Amino acid sequence: MKLVTVVGNRPQFIKSAPVSVALREAGIEEVVVHTGQHYDRELSDIFFEELGLPAPRHRLDLHTADPEAMRPAIADRIRAEAPDLVLVYGDTHSTLAGARAAGDAAVPVAHVEAGLRSGDLAMPEERARIEVDRVSWLLFCPDYRSRETLEREGVLGRIHVVGDVMADAARRFVRIARERFPVPHEPRSYVLATVHREANVFQPRLGRIVAGLNRLAEPVVFPAHPRTRDQIAQEGLALGPHVRVVEPLGYLELASLASSARVIVTDSGGLQKEAYWYGVPCVTLRPSTEWVDTVLTGANVLVDDDPDALVDAVSKARMPERAPALYGDGHASERIAQVLLATMPGR
Repeated sequence: MKLVTVVGNRPQFIKSAPVSVALREAGIEEVVVHTGQHYDRELSDIFFEELGLPAPRHRLDLHTADPEAMRPAIADRIRAEAPDLVLVYGDTHSTLAGARAAGDAAVPVAHVEAGLRSGDLAMPEERARIEVDRVSWLLFCPDYRSRETLEREGVLGRIHVVGDVMADAARRFVRIARERFPVPHEPRSYVLATVHREANVFQPRLGRIVAGLNRLAEPVVFPAHPRTRDQIAQEGLALGPHVRVVEPLGYLELASLASSARVIVTDSGGLQKEAYWYGVPCVTLRPSTEWVDTVLTGANVLVDDDPDALVDAVSKARMPERAPALYGDGHASERIAQVLLATMPGR
């Protein structure tokens, strides 16, 4: 039994780590294809080193975020490997390219994180989620809300609620992260900020977000994505002296920093969930989120790019006194492996 896993960027490296372990323990052969969508070492190779992932058999080094540019090379590797299944994660350009390439190679697709919707079709991620779910044979949902979404949309694939593989990773690695990368700040004394989504790294949104960060009363640690850092410099935007810009961090170092922050300000989907699991309130720089339950519990506030709303939300941010368990119990990866053993073609 053999599958090809297509990964290409930071969230996928993290999500794939516990699943790769579960696949290996279940006796399923996994071949990793790394598209090269994220090709800086800080955003790519370091994850394989830190998380102990199997080295990708195929490194495409495509250095592009265009799904159509990635598609032919991925399809060639899928045909060469002749797997029973192609596994894709999340909602990135590499996810979409992998699903399309699997179709070109006539191999069924399994989608981890299926059924998530923000309701915002202006987001490339939202359009990718919908397209990938429509063509997937197996759909692994993080929660029952996602399953209900897929049922309403009438997808043809088999739906399985397994929990969130990011919960598996967070629970597996946070203790190791804190031990290996102790935070050089007092716990709960700073705000962690990350900004990387395409909509947020260009004007006028980027300038409004920077204005909000500059008005925060607390120290801000800002691991800047290369594209974000370049745009800040290109637009001549000045960050306040309390905003400390640092290089992109490896997953473990970021997990240590995030789990000890007082508030996380982010446009990352994954970090919204991790904040909840770490017990840290979150302020999200988007008008919508696919992780609706974090907002409904009061642990997450959507401020879009409004600097006034950002400052107000950070000052008031608190975790709810009774935070329900969300998005699984840390065993989603094992459930995925069990479903694959039971249902993969050729069994």
